[in-house]
Amino acid sequence: MAAVQNLNFASLLDTFVSLMAAFILGGLIGFERQYRQRTAGLRTNVLVAVGAAVFVDIANRLNGHAAAVQVVAYVVSGIGFLGAGAIMREEGNVRGLNTAATLWGSGAVGAAAGADLIAEAALATLFVLAANTLLRPIVNSINRKPLDVESAEMTNTVYVIAERAQQKAAMLHLETELERANYPARDLDIHAFGDEDVEIEVTLAATSVDGDELDAIIRNLASKSAVKQAFWSPSSLE
Repeated sequence: MAAVQNLNFASLLDTFVSLMAAFILGGLIGFERQYRQRTAGLRTNVLVAVGAAVFVDIANRLNGHAAAVQVVAYVVSGIGFLGAGAIMREEGNVRGLNTAATLWGSGAVGAAAGADLIAEAALATLFVLAANTLLRPIVNSINRKPLDVESAEMTNTVYVIAERAQQKAAMLHLETELERANYPARDLDIHAFGDEDVEIEVTLAATSVDGDELDAIIRNLASKSAVKQAFWSPSSLE
């Protein structure tokens, strides 16, 4: 009967407000991630925020603020492991760091909501959203500027394979797609590829790229009749 004795409608209402705040604020963060088709989208961010809120709210109800502070520390550690699972390494290129950091932010929002700090949770949500939206054009602008080759850590290369007779058409498609995506080329080489084909190799001036954008470029190129095959590859200059 302990469950009946623990029923406290005032506390239950307080918990509902905390969880609803975590749900809505985590949903705002997750919607932005889902819109950009990231690994951790709407549901993941909502679950992280609500889960953190539940743990902190329970600790707050059972043993007061001191226990809640301890639980927050465990929440931070647990979300760190969850974020590590979102990070991927593909051919020397690390992806998912921003997703992991966003999950960390969702956890912080949920923990604040669970501790009845609704205004602070809302403020944290605004800053997480600002980091993922307002700073994006600045980051893209910096990443796409060519750097001194001596100091660059990564190089990204786009490859297109086409028949010799279709070389000019394939080149035009490649230049058009890169120009449209604002990825200037640093070097261009053309090699024989078998008896009848050529391989067009374009090294991008940008040393940091958006993998999703380059994947879209590759899909567009591969759909052209003049292109037999298209792919891109990052590599370290070290």
